[in-house]
Amino acid sequence: MNLLRNKWVTLPLLWLFAFIVWQAGAWTYGSDIIPGPVATWKGAQELLSDGSLVQYIGISFYRVFTGWALGSLLAIPIGLIIGKVSAIRVFAEPFLNFIRFIPPIAFITLFLVWFGIGEQSKIALIMYATLFIVIINTLTGVLSVEEDKIRSARSMGASEWQILLHVVIPATTPYIFTGIRLAMGTSYMAIIGAEMIAANEGVGFLIWNSRLFFRTDWIFVGLISLGLMGFITDRAVGWIGRKTLHRYGIVSTASIRR
Repeated sequence: MNLLRNKWVTLPLLWLFAFIVWQAGAWTYGSDIIPGPVATWKGAQELLSDGSLVQYIGISFYRVFTGWALGSLLAIPIGLIIGKVSAIRVFAEPFLNFIRFIPPIAFITLFLVWFGIGEQSKIALIMYATLFIVIINTLTGVLSVEEDKIRSARSMGASEWQILLHVVIPATTPYIFTGIRLAMGTSYMAIIGAEMIAANEGVGFLIWNSRLFFRTDWIFVGLISLGLMGFITDRAVGWIGRKTLHRYGIVSTASIRR
């Protein structure tokens, strides 16, 4: 209870301190360079009044969610197969460790050539940003399964398919879930780069286009919108995971503190 009380006292103070520092920066450098909280709120009201902010947030969220969901659904079985089949893993691991260091933004031009300037290129970029994170986390989970568990299942007559379903996947679920949550953050980073370069809608487009009018308040609105989108989606995914996957060891941070 003391920790909970301290949290409700400390968090408002931290936010108050952040707003004071933010406002001090606006007074020091001018609102054209660092718009303060009031100027940023007025900029948000402008964008809300014509509906453009809500529209841009919705478009960016659709792109992120679609690419992230498709990438995760594709990556999980790939990671399981690579982890379970050693012959495939020998060839796949060097490739994974090579390509995962190439950031998604490096593929924007190629994806525009391959998929066009429509939604396909943005969603494909998000899928790429998601794919390798989830594959590697899934692969790590499969390789971390204790051999004794697999031997015990075999000794009781379980087939390889039953071992996968009832031993490997349950033991790997926390790793998969961690990879999915990490990939969500990477997805937001990827979509902003794509929307800045090849889009006329979305939060990334808003941030990039605002420079033409020197509207730094709109840039701050876009940055705050991104932070809120990421925070809300991460909390939503975490809540769903805790409710549906609790038996696999997915716990809340509150449970850990207790």
